[in-house]
Amino acid sequence: MASNIDSILSEALIERGHLRREDLDPVVMKAAQSSGGLGAFLVQRGMVSEDTVLTVLAERLKLERVDLNRVEIQKAAVDKVPLKIAEYYHFVPIKREHGKLTIGVSFPYETKTQDEIRTHVGCEVELVLAREEEISDAIKKWYGLGAGTIEKILETSTAEGASGVATAEVEEKVEEIEKLAEDASVIKLVNQILLDAFQKRATDIHIEPYRGKVKVRYRIDGVLYNTNVPPAIKKFIMSIVSRIKIMSNLNIIEKRLPQDGRAIVKISGETLDLRISSIPTPSGESIVVRLLPMNRLFSLEKLGLDQSELTMFTRLIEKPHGIVYITGPTGSGKSTTLYACLSMINTDERKIITIEDPVEYEMEGITQIQVIPAIGLDFARGLRSILRHDPDVIMVGEVRDLETAEIAARVALTGHLVFSTLHTNDAASGITRLIDIGVEPYLVASSVEAFVAQRLVRTICSHCKEEDKKQPDEVRAQIAKESGLPSLRDVKVYRGIGCDKCNSTGFWGRVAIFEILLVDDRLREMIMKRVPASEISKIAISKGMRTLRQSGWQKVLGGLTTPEEIFEVAPESISMAGQAVSEIKEVGAVAVPKETAAAASLPAKTSAGAERRIYVRLDAKVNVRYQRAKSASDLSKRNQEPEHLTVTKNLSAGGLVFVAGEPIQLGTILELKVELPTAKEPIECLGRALRVEEVEAGKAYDIAVCFLDLSGVDRMKLDQFVQEKIY
Repeated sequence: MASNIDSILSEALIERGHLRREDLDPVVMKAAQSSGGLGAFLVQRGMVSEDTVLTVLAERLKLERVDLNRVEIQKAAVDKVPLKIAEYYHFVPIKREHGKLTIGVSFPYETKTQDEIRTHVGCEVELVLAREEEISDAIKKWYGLGAGTIEKILETSTAEGASGVATAEVEEKVEEIEKLAEDASVIKLVNQILLDAFQKRATDIHIEPYRGKVKVRYRIDGVLYNTNVPPAIKKFIMSIVSRIKIMSNLNIIEKRLPQDGRAIVKISGETLDLRISSIPTPSGESIVVRLLPMNRLFSLEKLGLDQSELTMFTRLIEKPHGIVYITGPTGSGKSTTLYACLSMINTDERKIITIEDPVEYEMEGITQIQVIPAIGLDFARGLRSILRHDPDVIMVGEVRDLETAEIAARVALTGHLVFSTLHTNDAASGITRLIDIGVEPYLVASSVEAFVAQRLVRTICSHCKEEDKKQPDEVRAQIAKESGLPSLRDVKVYRGIGCDKCNSTGFWGRVAIFEILLVDDRLREMIMKRVPASEISKIAISKGMRTLRQSGWQKVLGGLTTPEEIFEVAPESISMAGQAVSEIKEVGAVAVPKETAAAASLPAKTSAGAERRIYVRLDAKVNVRYQRAKSASDLSKRNQEPEHLTVTKNLSAGGLVFVAGEPIQLGTILELKVELPTAKEPIECLGRALRVEEVEAGKAYDIAVCFLDLSGVDRMKLDQFVQEKIY
């Protein structure tokens, strides 16, 4: 039999023309047998919207309609009502005034139900109407995530049962989180945390035990936010950790050592790859869970590149050889950019191999290798093995040491396209970083095509976006100056005021800003002269490079982000836009000499005319074998170029000059074997022809070569040999 509220609702819907009587009458009896009443029944079937039901009931019953995301909820009112009562009757306490408790409900209660609530809370109650989802979110927010589950576990479980999850069997299958969130158990509690994090767009979940409490935090759009959890969760921290370990096939007994694992779950129809990491702390194990979508689509267009930047990126990734370095701190989106590049060129005609630590996303058509340091599989060893698999494109997750950098450069010089990452503040600093770890400047200049610095900034929520008229004129003036705008009137900035769509943060998602440094002939000269990164940056800006700061201002002027986000990730020292053009031109005039001779192996003239060298040079005859470098398609194939035996005229630890019977084209990469009398094995490396001088018409030529990938040990041998002969 239909309730009084249902009758009022049905008549009102018919009177207002939302439903016809012949459509409504057949479902009234079915709705009476359901637990949610007529309103919920109609909404579930899609016959009317929830807002329509609430609006009609509010008018007929003279009740107030509220938005719980904007109304102020008193903590004293929440403390007055036990969680068990609020969940059972599905309402949220809002305020308590003059002996009356105001509660938000999704459907008006009958008089009998109101009397039951009045008895439980010990005072009069006043109903206001709110959406069901808002009520559920408010209960979760004010009582704590999983509070109901924890309360039921405490009531129905013994101490052994509460921790019994630790002995559960490991299931090697994809778990559907929503289907498992039914029973009052630690399994349900963990599933609720995962589901809540996914719904809030979190990329990481941090479960951190401290003395007497447990903190749960989500990383959303790069920022950590606390999640309200009930204090009683501290009693189940060991069971929660054990459950997560079981999901990821980790050792639940080992609590003294860090562990890493992974699990695959399905949430709302989407399959997620969970990366779990645990570390021991004095208060228990701390867990971090990273949520990665399994079927993520990567696109350069969606990264935030404008048309000019997209054109430059497209040209870079279509080059036949060379290295493209993506630079930036941890969490700046470097890996995502690399995956987007690989996705764009991932065709059946190309063999693409990656070596990563860890493999973050699995991509069909690409061979991916996971670094395993425990068994000796590091970047350098993996990179050497990759060459025997006939690759066209190689991605190295990160260049961390000299050996990896030198191998990557050698691979690029012999015709492969290489992508990798560096941890630097801006693009020009990538040059300094490589040289600092021991890579020779000529190797950097010869192999690298571009350094791309990037950062991630939060984008303004489109649902609550508005113009920020309170932004100080000083900030707007700085934006205008660094963006080259003539007037403050051209600067409009926006902000998000916060809404339920963006969890009241004002931001939704992130976008990247870029600084693309293309290595041209002029910059190669500067690199070979070891010019500081700041000078290189100035020259690049004078030639049209847009800095991180300027790229960020473009996003601000486009209404995508706020000035505060740009100030956070792009310090003013990086931007050179405020400098006078004349100053930049002046720097460019003195920073780069016209000579292309290598300071490491050939003399460079100072202003006084004296020669300046980094390594001492010895005029001596030493046997050297040379041949043109192998074809890029496969280093494992036998080189078809003939090997020539000749002698040096002079040599140093940076390069040498040898005699050849035929000219060699400038810039040619040569495979060299230098046979020192004091060494049992020849020193093997790559060299680049920098100067060719005819000493006897058509018969003899002096070829000046700089070393490109000479190891530190071999360089020491050469330098020691020269020093001993001279001194």
